[in-house]
Amino acid sequence: MSRYKPFFLLLLLGLAVVACATQTSQPVNQTSSPRVLVVENFLADIVQNVAGEHLIVETLMPSGVDPHSYQPSPQDVARIAECDLLILNQLGMEKALEDVLLNTGGDFILVEASAGLVDRTEKDQAYEEEGDDQDHPHDGDPHFWLDPINVITYVENILDGLIQVDPEGAQEYTRNAEAYIAELNELHAWIVEQVNQIPAQRRLLVTNHESLGYFADRYGFTVVGSIIPSATTGASPTAQDLVILTKQIEESGAPAIFLETGTNTRLAEQLVSETGIKIAPGIYSHSTAKGEGPASTYLEMMRYNTTVIVEALK
Repeated sequence: MSRYKPFFLLLLLGLAVVACATQTSQPVNQTSSPRVLVVENFLADIVQNVAGEHLIVETLMPSGVDPHSYQPSPQDVARIAECDLLILNQLGMEKALEDVLLNTGGDFILVEASAGLVDRTEKDQAYEEEGDDQDHPHDGDPHFWLDPINVITYVENILDGLIQVDPEGAQEYTRNAEAYIAELNELHAWIVEQVNQIPAQRRLLVTNHESLGYFADRYGFTVVGSIIPSATTGASPTAQDLVILTKQIEESGAPAIFLETGTNTRLAEQLVSETGIKIAPGIYSHSTAKGEGPASTYLEMMRYNTTVIVEALK
């Protein structure tokens, strides 16, 4: 048998060489996917539609949290510092994050989803002319996303950010963005169709705070007034504000008041007793619904809100 030893040695040596070659052909140190962190959950849903299956998108704020009053925890600050791409709405929506973004020390790309859109309050200087901005400062209306045509700009900004952080996925992100923009245009056409059911003279919006301005501008509504005369829920109405709103409701004949889900209804109920206006089912303006609710995605949220508004006013 000894005469066969060289053959077996050569065979073993050959197998070892093949094994080494197979191992070295595998990626030795694959880099992990970029970490994408989005501040608001409705915005995270939009981002995930553009990212598709290529990236996992994380959300900073839990569902149901009001971005106007959000305060980041130490864990939130750490997540921001560790991400590769941070996407937020901006125009004052995330005031509590301003110091964090300046001091967190993270090396991330920052994308403002609303960049390039024009603040609707810049078109109306009535607040300054009347002088009431001293009591209720108007820093701008950040609720661009409640007009789906504005969200097309969001998608374009998000696409740019994803390509910056992950150039290899550019083709997939571009295809996903185009498909989602088509869905946004379909949503817009559907909203127009639904709103046409409401007589023009009844397209009147009374809200908890100034959140539906872009929606109103796009679809031909008049904003009669708001309990909190500010684009942020952090402001507080005065007794005079409520007197003025009561008069506006009575003069306009607005049939319903629209509150965000989770809003304290005490002041709205006071308006009900004084004017007879009804409180419509709560709408989702700053957050999608938890779990598999009726407004668990941005598109579903807009369809749900539109249905609530149409049913209350038609």
